Amino acid sequence: MAQPGVLRAGTLTDAPPNVYLKDGKFTGFDNDLLTAVAGKLGLRVEFVGTDFSALLSQVNNHKFDVGSSSITITEARKKTVDFGNGYDFGYFGLDVPAGSPITGFDQLAGKRVVVVQGTVQDDYATGKQLDPVRVPDYNGAINQLKAGTADAWIAPAEIGEKSAADSNGKITVAAKELSPAPTAYAVAKGGDKLREALNKGLDEVIADGTWSRLQAQYYPGRPIPADFTPGSGKAAAPATPSGSAQPSASTAS
Repeated sequence: MAQPGVLRAGTLTDAPPNVYLKDGKFTGFDNDLLTAVAGKLGLRVEFVGTDFSALLSQVNNHKFDVGSSSITITEARKKTVDFGNGYDFGYFGLDVPAGSPITGFDQLAGKRVVVVQGTVQDDYATGKQLDPVRVPDYNGAINQLKAGTADAWIAPAEIGEKSAADSNGKITVAAKELSPAPTAYAVAKGGDKLREALNKGLDEVIADGTWSRLQAQYYPGRPIPADFTPGSGKAAAPATPSGSAQPSASTAS
């Protein structure tokens, strides 16, 4: 850490409810959770905004101590950074312009599909040989849909849902699909001491109810998959309080 007692975290500014700026403050589920984890370690978090496509390399070259952006653990990403234990799960969302005939992920062949560069949605589209249009941030994807220059956007589902709700009827969510792996904080390769400390702090905020409280705050009513356990699995999470909203899906980048 460049400053003793300060954890420098790279994050995004435009991906609510997971990581975003509100009234000049970095917040969201991932960032609030990291602040709580760091508090257990006696550390203060300094958040810095960046693009997702650059985040992992910036973590590994020590520009940031940790990456906080609903980063899905993948084998390819493990070549660049090390990951802590998983703290959340996520879904892919399929956003389309209002009135689109597209209703599922199986209807994207030959369509102009937009993704944020470097995300697991980019990996998904490339794996399906969709030749996606890559943009640097979520606002770029939203603008493509609104302008009619893209047929569909494969998004982190929660961001896709919020974007549709805020679009004045211009965008709708056509489908959702569970992401195959958990999300975790990223640290530089070989950063075992920090990774282990973050894992310890994560277990502590799971055990004291902070993780469940933040789940209820940011994803009210969202069901947790039966096979998902946050952290090391050694800390039992208190039952998440029921929210008033309908079940919604989480973000995964």
